[in-house]
Amino acid sequence: MLLEVKDLRVNYGNIEALHGISFSVDEGEIVTLIGANGAGKSTTLMTISRQIPHVAELGGKVIGGSIIYQGEDLLQYEPHQVVSKFGISQVPEGRRIFGNLSVLENLMLATYARKDKAQVRKDLKRVFEIFPRLEERKHQRGETLSGGEQQMLAVGRALMTRGRLMLLDEPSMGLAPVLVRDIFETLKEINAQGTTILLVEQNANMALKLAHRGYVLETGNIVLEGTAAELAANPEVKKAYLGG
Repeated sequence: MLLEVKDLRVNYGNIEALHGISFSVDEGEIVTLIGANGAGKSTTLMTISRQIPHVAELGGKVIGGSIIYQGEDLLQYEPHQVVSKFGISQVPEGRRIFGNLSVLENLMLATYARKDKAQVRKDLKRVFEIFPRLEERKHQRGETLSGGEQQMLAVGRALMTRGRLMLLDEPSMGLAPVLVRDIFETLKEINAQGTTILLVEQNANMALKLAHRGYVLETGNIVLEGTAAELAANPEVKKAYLGG
């Protein structure tokens, strides 16, 4: 088991956002968390990457549980260590690229803690092979890219950390359906090349087509879990999330 979240509880002030959730991600899997807005999906990812206590406007606090990754509790580490020591990268909701920097500068910023310069060059080549449009636009400022290209850049930036686990928060948000299909096909390829993925996604149809397993979050609780096929066939999931 690569990642195991146990009885995780997170508060925002007096409001408990996560009510003791538990789930796991095995090496090589794509696992998805699906649920409505406010279910706690993004909170879960930000807690794993240790962002919750460090983003002042969130006012969040972990009040219980553990996040075990490769045998160690991530709650004992700082955000930069989650990336540099454990190789966990996050593609945040809304992309959050640096609009005033070029595509190449955005990608290289993700390598600041790396010393393996030869491998960095190989990883950059790999990103450009996966996303040829990024190579075409490598000297353009991030803010001049389309929404789909910015999402490619956000995923590419995560790949440049050379992490084993990628946390993806709403990669389909704001994209046209054809671009969503392209992004999800690319994620399948990235997973096949060895990156484990934990995916948060409101587009449950696409998420369950991509994932191996999934969990359904409702108001801070995991209410269902199973293989992607099992969840896609579940009448409750169909009614609530799949339009059926």
